[in-house]
Amino acid sequence: MGLFNAANKVPQFQRQYQAAYKQHIRVWSIGSRSRAMLIPYSILLGTTFAAGLYGMGRKVLGYSSFI
Repeated sequence: MGLFNAANKVPQFQRQYQAAYKQHIRVWSIGSRSRAMLIPYSILLGTTFAAGLYGMGRKVLGYSSFI
């Protein structure tokens, strides 16, 4: 019955987040897995932004296709 008798880790995580926030660390980069989630997100965001700019530039120049 580990689900019902599990220890409450909320105070521990709250202390961790509050201590990091006092050191002016952004909330989305405090967690232990945050770098593993932020790096692919940043790569994907930059790639799609660059592809959109490329497509808009081609459309302005009069080309209808992406390639």
